[in-house]
Parts: sequence; structure tokens; C-alpha cells
Amino acid sequence: MTMLTSLAPLAAAQPDDPTIWRVDDDLWAQLAPLLRSTKPRKKPGRPRRDDRQLFDGIIWLLRTGAQWKALPAPFGPKSTCHRRFQEWVARGAFAQAWAVLLSAYDDLVGLELTWQAADGCLTKAPLGKKGGLEKPWRPGATPRTGARREPSATC
Repeated sequence: MTMLTSLAPLAAAQPDDPTIWRVDDDLWAQLAPLLRSTKPRKKPGRPRRDDRQLFDGIIWLLRTGAQWKALPAPFGPKSTCHRRFQEWVARGAFAQAWAVLLSAYDDLVGLELTWQAADGCLTKAPLGKKGGLEKPWRPGATPRTGARREPSATC
């Protein structure tokens, strides 16, 4: 059975809380092959960030519901973490890794999938218009009233 690290140094958790905050070594051995990139680098530069550190950051974001800009520094740069998440989602690797995490969590605690809920919020569009903002209406040029035949007295 795979054990998951349940306590996070960055979030307050109960001692008996089985919530996944960081991936342990046994589980990472299953996830690493799924998340590893096989594409060659296009240009030289900094070495690729550690996938495990970034994956832990993604788990932290998903568990807390925080925004990317609130990602704590121990998980690496927020832009790198977001880019790697987008890469994994585009390749389908994140869905596979998530399935492995759910399986491990089900073995550890058990998932009760008989009842599920979705949360959302509907709000009025800004300014209540369809299709975004339009150019403001501006009146055209003032029409001419007629030409004067006599010269101006000021010239």
C-alpha cells in the first residue's frame, strides 16, 4: 500500500487528516514516469526544474484553492509551476497522474463516490452588454448652416 504524506508544513492540518499535501517516495516512483518529459530542449538554458517539487506545488494549489500568484516559494516559481501544469494537461499526463493519486487515496482512506456536488457562481456581465465593450457613440461633425457671400468684418 502506498502511503501519502498527510501533514503539510504550509497548511494547518489535523494530525489524523489523510489529505494529500506532498507526494511520498513510493507514490512518486509511480508518478515520475507519467510526468517525465521526453521532448528535446529547443535551446540551451537553465536546467529543467524538478517535477516532484512542481507537482507538490500543484497539489497545494488544488487543495487550498489559491491562485497561482499565492504559490509558496518552496514549490518553485509560480510561472514555472503553471507552465509545467499546462504542459502536463496538454499531454494528458496530469489526468493519468491524478488517476494514480485517486487510486492511492482510495486505498488509504476510501472514496465515497455515491454523492458528488459541483459549485459555481453566475454573475452579470460587466456593463450588462453582450460581446464586450463597444466604441462609445460620438456625434458626427456639425453640419454647415450655409456659406456667407460677404467677407468677414474681422479680416
